[in-house]
Amino acid sequence: MRALKASFHSAAFSSNLARVKSYSPNSKVMAVLKANAYGHGLIEAARALNDADGFSVLTLSEAIELREHGFTQHLLLLEGFFKPYEVKICSLMGIGAVIHHAQQIDYINQVKPVKPIDVHLKVNTGMNRLGFMPKDVDLILKQLEESPYINKIVIMTHFSDADGEKGVASQLACFNEIKGIDIYERSVANSAAIIKYPETHFEWVRPGIMLYGASPFDDKTGNDFQLKPVMSLRSEIIAIQTLEESQSVGYGSVFTAPHKMTVGIVACGYADGYPRHAPSGTPLMVDGVITQTVGRVSMDMLYVDLSSLPKAGVGSSVELWGKGVLVDEVARQSHTVGYELLCAISASSRVPMEYQHG
Repeated sequence: MRALKASFHSAAFSSNLARVKSYSPNSKVMAVLKANAYGHGLIEAARALNDADGFSVLTLSEAIELREHGFTQHLLLLEGFFKPYEVKICSLMGIGAVIHHAQQIDYINQVKPVKPIDVHLKVNTGMNRLGFMPKDVDLILKQLEESPYINKIVIMTHFSDADGEKGVASQLACFNEIKGIDIYERSVANSAAIIKYPETHFEWVRPGIMLYGASPFDDKTGNDFQLKPVMSLRSEIIAIQTLEESQSVGYGSVFTAPHKMTVGIVACGYADGYPRHAPSGTPLMVDGVITQTVGRVSMDMLYVDLSSLPKAGVGSSVELWGKGVLVDEVARQSHTVGYELLCAISASSRVPMEYQHG
């Protein structure tokens, strides 16, 4: 049996939720658990984040699973209803939905749910992905307020550049200029805005990546914000090779040994969720010591420089990311984001998750 596994540290989740609350002490927390809780496991993540005021997911099946496991928090479908039949289920199970186009309102009026539904009205302030235009919000709000099938209304938007140079000023100004929305609860702040823009915190905040211990900013790591990694991805060395000067290892011969060196073969590859495009020099840890990858990542294996680790051998432990090697650093080297790497573990059925509580 391969030694590769991912470990989930519930205490880190609790610590990260506390950090969110320290940034936004007067806001309710809507924890984002979409994509199987960013690859960490939906139900285990919800248990570790049980002090959150609400959970948001993408699919109705995720919301149903949370309800069936006894979670009583406010639940929100981030893209709302996809089909009319979902309205009835949401009504019966107390699941809220984002409303971002008129057809979703038609679904509600068509189904006539017995129990009114909580909705988040999404406004397009510049992301240009989902949501009603600001000029139409007044009319839509009147429709929602007059409907006997709508319960509580929250107004929301989503920032496109909270983690970048452009920031939130333009979109926030657009949002704040909409007349009459200040009588409703509002939800606009994602992880980056929670950390960087306190003026966005309003009544609800929606932390995602920071709950998992990673940074929303390309030039920062979770450590910079006192966040703790929830997931550790670990494996071991399964073989040792000695390269002579000018010999290569792996597909494409993209790495050539500058001198005689020892290379460890690690049981982890891109089929397991590790990024194929991680270049030579990507950090990882062997027996508690930081070293680096060499060569091209293959489907089932990758390669590590053991030149400075003479005692390492077959069976030596390897941390691909976790407490010693931050997923932010691996993502940066691979020209991607921590979100993708964490979610990729969930996408692979080959990586068992070990849950560590307390």
